[in-house]
Amino acid sequence: MEAVVQTRGLLSLPPKPTAARRLLQPSQGLKQRLFATKPVSFNGLSLSSNGYQKLPAFVSKSHGLYPKERSLHICKAEAAAAADGQPLFEEKPKFLGLDTVTLKKIIPLGLMFFCILFNYTILRDTKDVLVVTARGSSAEIIPFLKTWVNLPMAVGFMLLYTKLANVLPKQALFYSVILPFIAFFGAFGFLLYPLSNHIHPQALADRLLDVLGPRFLGPLAIMRIWSFCLFYVMAELWGSVVISVLFWGFANQITTVEEAKRFYPLFGLGANIALIFSGRTVKYFSNLRKNLGPGVDGWAISLKGMMGIVVLMGLAICGLYWWVNAYVPLPTRSKKKKEKSKMGTMESLKFLVSSKYIRDLATLVVAYGISINLVEVTWKSKLKAQFPSPNEYSSFMGDFSTATGIATFTMMLLSQFIFDKYGWGAAAKITPTVLLLTGVGFFSLILFGDPLAPALAKFGMTPLLAAVYVGAMQNIFSKSAKYSLFDPCKEMAYIPLDEETKVKGKAAIDVVCNPLGKSGGALIQQFMILTFGSLANSTPYLGGILLLIVSAWLGAAKSLDGQFTALRREEELEKEMERATVKIPVVSESRNGSVTSSLNPAADDTSSSSSETSAPRNI
Repeated sequence: MEAVVQTRGLLSLPPKPTAARRLLQPSQGLKQRLFATKPVSFNGLSLSSNGYQKLPAFVSKSHGLYPKERSLHICKAEAAAAADGQPLFEEKPKFLGLDTVTLKKIIPLGLMFFCILFNYTILRDTKDVLVVTARGSSAEIIPFLKTWVNLPMAVGFMLLYTKLANVLPKQALFYSVILPFIAFFGAFGFLLYPLSNHIHPQALADRLLDVLGPRFLGPLAIMRIWSFCLFYVMAELWGSVVISVLFWGFANQITTVEEAKRFYPLFGLGANIALIFSGRTVKYFSNLRKNLGPGVDGWAISLKGMMGIVVLMGLAICGLYWWVNAYVPLPTRSKKKKEKSKMGTMESLKFLVSSKYIRDLATLVVAYGISINLVEVTWKSKLKAQFPSPNEYSSFMGDFSTATGIATFTMMLLSQFIFDKYGWGAAAKITPTVLLLTGVGFFSLILFGDPLAPALAKFGMTPLLAAVYVGAMQNIFSKSAKYSLFDPCKEMAYIPLDEETKVKGKAAIDVVCNPLGKSGGALIQQFMILTFGSLANSTPYLGGILLLIVSAWLGAAKSLDGQFTALRREEELEKEMERATVKIPVVSESRNGSVTSSLNPAADDTSSSSSETSAPRNI
């Protein structure tokens, strides 16, 4: 009976409670996983056939004390963490089914993209109005402007950006690049344009044109309206630098591939709402002239309003960027992926040229630039002939931007299905296919417009107006495919790369290759004009060149698809190997309160064979 009384208060405790607590304390936090472990065995305990410990429990009976074996298995990390007073796996708070951390990244990125593309739409429409409708200029200025002004400035910016990337932290680099853009556009609307009649050398350009002849109209127009040309180049660089390098570089930095596949196509939804609203904004300011008195420069008033909005949106972009850096944690990348040492300018260029992955990405960007430029310049020459007034031209471009936003919004809704169903490779091939088919339709109308004049007259359209509308549809479908599929595909391709290649590769591809593609298209057009006399005479040859460029584009997309898939598999394998080395706690508990725990890394196989004994004590 005495034995029975003594066993009623028995608790099996380890001789060193602090040591047991240390065993139960998780060492790796949320990285612990419940893999198979090798539990610590206690003296006097045996293992059952399934590998778990058998802990003796004592049952008091009237005729004495009988041991009874009972297996009680606790293979939960939560039990180990509970010994420390904290759960091992904390469930992340969610809102609308998404982690709040993910929402804190995606919502500000979507707002940034909205503001950036809102500005770009206004700047893109305004730059064309300025250089095409200015006195002494025409659409023929665009090929010369892209080749001899835009491309050199893009190369110069890339070299400067590469230098700054080596000496400035990422946040300082972002602000150092975007703030000069904001300052310039504000100064242009309120200072440079009002003084344009005084700072443009109109008389000198007229004298040179009389001497050199009309063939030099394009190059002389660059000198004649130099401030407008500077605005044109800065607007082009906004698309290459702020959208491609700053925004997408920042998005790739704070998102994972899984998040990118899910949300990158959806960024365009908000961005193309920006296209719709910015198109309406351009339309509104372009129509202000109707309500102004005679003698008032309505375009100057419109320009001030639009540039004021651009400045406010630019400051909003800076504010959103600051907030994300201050409150959103960066994702964990693979620890085995080593960052390359800092490279100089020439070393960076040699490295990028030697990389097949970067070359294929560059081919995609250059091919798009050449292809869209071959069609776009011809369309804009028709557009100026139909709408010679700056306000009429700008009003049409506002409607064009709104229609582009609606079409792209629809494509964005389909893009996530395309990525999920058919993958990266199929999505990357849709844009060149759409551009080729719509480009052939546009060139066909230019070639065979005159025979169709009687039929078009029944619909109240001239061949010129029909060419304007068909060209607009071609640009709308091409740009909607670019925004919804081509851009997300291109940005996803950067994510598996190391930081050095990612930063400098984007600078080389997006800042240099983008204008290089447009300049390449411009050089082709300049050669065609000099050879055949006009763009109209060279239309059949431009169609053939378009077919060759798109074929190279599709080949590069196929090659890049295989390389991208291989990199993704390698990254996933590295992550799985890192998870396999994590220490896992295994806790076993008996009915009478005896607790054992082990941390079982692979390296502890020999040490984990040692055992500790818990001696019963009377309480």
